Amino acid sequence: MPLTEISSFSVSRLEILDSEGKVDPSLDPGLSNDELLKLHRLMCLGREADSRMLKLQRTGRLGTFPPTAGQEAVSVASTLAVRKSDWFTGAFRELPGRLARGQSFTQLLKFWAGHEEGAAVSMDDRTIPDNIVIASHVPQAVGIAYAMQLKGEDAVVLNFFGDGATSEGDFHEGLNFASVWKSPVIFIIQNNGWAISTPRAKQTNSATLAQKAIAYDMPGIIVDGNDALAVYTAVSEAAERARKGEGPTLIEAQTYRMGVHTTADDPTRYRSDEEVAEWAAKDPIVRFQRYLEDKGIWDADKQAALEEEIKVEVAASVAEFEGMEKIRPDTPFDHVFENTNPEMERQREIFLENIRAEFPEDLEGVGDAKA
Repeated sequence: MPLTEISSFSVSRLEILDSEGKVDPSLDPGLSNDELLKLHRLMCLGREADSRMLKLQRTGRLGTFPPTAGQEAVSVASTLAVRKSDWFTGAFRELPGRLARGQSFTQLLKFWAGHEEGAAVSMDDRTIPDNIVIASHVPQAVGIAYAMQLKGEDAVVLNFFGDGATSEGDFHEGLNFASVWKSPVIFIIQNNGWAISTPRAKQTNSATLAQKAIAYDMPGIIVDGNDALAVYTAVSEAAERARKGEGPTLIEAQTYRMGVHTTADDPTRYRSDEEVAEWAAKDPIVRFQRYLEDKGIWDADKQAALEEEIKVEVAASVAEFEGMEKIRPDTPFDHVFENTNPEMERQREIFLENIRAEFPEDLEGVGDAKA
């Protein structure tokens, strides 16, 4: 019996700025100078905030966190490509994008210091807190998108996750649901090549991650994740499709984390210095700065002034964070449910009794803890 070909597939890759910052004028999205400078500033802000967090952690003033250096273009350009009324659902390596959304750096420091207040965001901001459990927020993002459909709202959902998340069942369940219901979700894979110490090649036998969209009958595209213009263009086009009711898009942003997976990690045990150096030459901020210089709207003096301005801004947030009052150890109980209940209060009292018995110093100087 002869075989009949049903359909054939291909995956495209988009790059607008090469590694030297040279632009393909036929693909340039045509952002205004103000928009370009805002994009550059936010990437630089993300880099400085990340650097300061690393110093805080190494000196024992902040808990374990996942650095973002090298991946700024993905979350910042994506954020600027959608509206404030759209939703931002991230994993845990979107610090620059969260700052671009207007989240307070002080609040984010609280989160990574282990204070539950750092995750207490206003739903009016439509920015969901960091999600540490790999891929578990993918179905949640789809649920938000489906709710927007039911309510008739003109809104899309940005959903960020890493390459390792594509090996999780939640990833596939989320894509399947979104495709069936044509939910307005933009799935963005931050493919930095490593799921902690597991290389991309040992996670999947697929030639690309973007091709996983084919199984769910949605567009899938690869973008150079260190090219802010390519990311902006791909997300803009995906958002336009979603707003027309044409459903979700899967974007594989190929990028690289220049540092550790988290501050508890030692990447020298599993990747080479040569690999890191190769990607350092593709730094998204350096590349974008060269592009701005070629356009005649940026120079070394402006860059130096910007860096100094950002350092002052970041330092002010750190000072505010370190000057905050000591937080009650039972504060997490305030954020489990909107309304308290007797069982929760019983558990709170047991928790406090244990603290008083074992770590009384944790209750010193914090006022009256709830009982």
